Amino acid sequence: MTDITQKGLEEFKKELGYLKTAKRQEMAERLKHAISFGDLSENAAYHEAKEAQGFLEGKILELEKIIRSAKVIKETSQKDYVEIGSKILLLLDDQEMELEIVGSNEANPLKGKISGESPLGQTILRKRKGESGEVKIGDNKTKYKILEIN
Repeated sequence: MTDITQKGLEEFKKELGYLKTAKRQEMAERLKHAISFGDLSENAAYHEAKEAQGFLEGKILELEKIIRSAKVIKETSQKDYVEIGSKILLLLDDQEMELEIVGSNEANPLKGKISGESPLGQTILRKRKGESGEVKIGDNKTKYKILEIN
């Protein structure tokens, strides 16, 4: 089972639907176009399209597996402590950051989504508003303080 937020599950299902319909259709057209060039043994466009098709099918299988094994985290109205699904305002080395704590498959630090299994996620899970401490990220120790939990 993989912990995931309801929103994350919906995003994965949406992406899967897109890949199985529009992206597969696009890939079929790309292959058809490449085949029209003739001799497949030396047809670089065909080989590139087949490779891209393989990556697409791999991504589809990966998403299907994630969706099948998903354990949706129940949203709670509690704001007392940090848990998977919490949105928090964190002071990290004197810089405020808005983060959402998510399951590992949803993590995307560039979008402010960090895994509860990451070093920072593990450190702040179950912590309360106002708590502070240090987290080791790589070779560095970083100070944090939880400012808000939503």
